[in-house]
Amino acid sequence: MGLWKKKVELGEKGTEKKTLTPREPFIDLLIHDLSGPLSIVSSSVTSLLQKTERYGPLTEAQRKVLERIARNTLRAQLLIQEIIEITRSMEGLFQKEYFPVDKVIRESILEVLEITGFEGVETLYGMDYGEEFKRFLQSYGIYVDVGGKWCHTPFCHDPKKIQQILRNLISNAMKYRRTRVDLFVGGEEELLIMVKDDGRGIPLENQEIIFQRFKRLREKRDSEIPGLGLGLAGVKALIEAMAGEITLESKEGMGTCFRVRVPPFTP
Repeated sequence: MGLWKKKVELGEKGTEKKTLTPREPFIDLLIHDLSGPLSIVSSSVTSLLQKTERYGPLTEAQRKVLERIARNTLRAQLLIQEIIEITRSMEGLFQKEYFPVDKVIRESILEVLEITGFEGVETLYGMDYGEEFKRFLQSYGIYVDVGGKWCHTPFCHDPKKIQQILRNLISNAMKYRRTRVDLFVGGEEELLIMVKDDGRGIPLENQEIIFQRFKRLREKRDSEIPGLGLGLAGVKALIEAMAGEITLESKEGMGTCFRVRVPPFTP
């Protein structure tokens, strides 16, 4: 395990050169000033939900409101973590680590189900990743298949960044699906990820737009689906910084399939 900096821009006489853009201090300030308050909100809501003997019993309506606050606080915390990971990747900073792929899959799915408020997700927390876990996921319409080398061999890269990629793609598929999401992870040399939904699909002329920051398809049918247009743009930037590639296949009325390849980490 270790922290490696893969990309270093060299200036004159071989010295390291770094250009500080105006947005970098803003991002640092944003992360610093939001992380603390969100942590306080999260711990306070958790105390109200779990320590009723100290703070008093909750009505069902109060519990639902607090659970909603907890979910949205977690969503905000994950967004900040994503900003950190993308910023680190653009600096060429990666945590080199061998990790089991199935563990990252499990954590990614649990995060998605937690922030979207699926009932019964607590049951999954008590399960190890395995056939029982995958069968339970099918009740949510999520079908998982892990094959190839990485089914039994640890993958070498930054697990937080792989988890971020999976979480975003699964979350996106859950938003736009009709009833089903398929996740496949495999490969023999590179890590291959496929996330497919059975939703309404994306017209060919709009398929490049979804990878652009702050761009969303302006269709009435999708107006109720939350989002800022940052998730897929961030995923693409992250994957490219990892020397990987993301592609999509989609047709109107026939769903969307994202394919990702990530080579193992080499310093």
